[in-house]
Amino acid sequence: MCVEDRISNFPDHIRCHILSFLPIKAAVRTSIISTKWRYLFASISTIKFDGYLMSGLTERNLDSFKNFVDRLLKFPDQVSLDCFRLNDIISWNDEDHNFDVSDWICAALCRGVKEIDLDLENLWDILPALLFTCHSLVTLKLDAVGSEIKVPSDVCLGNLKTLQLRNSVLFGDSIHRLISNCHVLEDLAFIECGFDNISEVNIQSPSLKRLVLEFDVTEGRYFNFVVVINAPNLVYFQYHAAVAASYTLSTMKSLEKADISIYQFDSINSETSATHLIQGICNVRSLSLTIDEVVSKLSI
Repeated sequence: MCVEDRISNFPDHIRCHILSFLPIKAAVRTSIISTKWRYLFASISTIKFDGYLMSGLTERNLDSFKNFVDRLLKFPDQVSLDCFRLNDIISWNDEDHNFDVSDWICAALCRGVKEIDLDLENLWDILPALLFTCHSLVTLKLDAVGSEIKVPSDVCLGNLKTLQLRNSVLFGDSIHRLISNCHVLEDLAFIECGFDNISEVNIQSPSLKRLVLEFDVTEGRYFNFVVVINAPNLVYFQYHAAVAASYTLSTMKSLEKADISIYQFDSINSETSATHLIQGICNVRSLSLTIDEVVSKLSI
């Protein structure tokens, strides 16, 4: 009984879309189906690599893998990329492997990538400056695993709508410089982030609708900077952190939901500061509030 191969008769763009849902190994393996499939994987718009893929490689074929990625990202006549994701379980860029991760990121950027998701150790050492001036980027997610991120002075991400930084150390006025140059930013998250040489966390964005702040504060260390939020169109606000030295919040008339979890290790002005935070979101329609015993006596 002959079974008709209907999928192979689909247009190339439909088959590419199907391949984008497969792990990269499976997508490449389709090249043996027929001549119609031979190079189709090179035109997929979503490219994802992770440590699971690396775990199946031997020392002998690491170079082959590196060359494969280079060809995949720089293949002639490529379509633009929707997503480039690199998740690290074992290091992609150590003394044994020495992959050109920075070049891979640049190649994705040159292909007009819309989303970049990087989970890497020593991220700042390999982030190309081009990442901060890419006009095609709509979503940027960086998990820097404790790396320090210094935003260049010429940053400009004019089409970025979603920015998520996780496990990062932000230096100086990097936050303000980055956000002020993302003119259509709607979704912003700082998760388990720390700060260095900073006096205030300054977030000013008229386009912002969703804000998540989960600050990493070492126990016993005073949370001694000011939090400034000027986001009049904010709809959702999440704040999980110690009480800051003070808060300056603009009126949030559009705020629908807030999730606040505050704690303080040892601060004289914690009650006053925490009260100012809650007062700053008094227009919220739905509030989830968790506080510890140190700041539990709030008068609002």
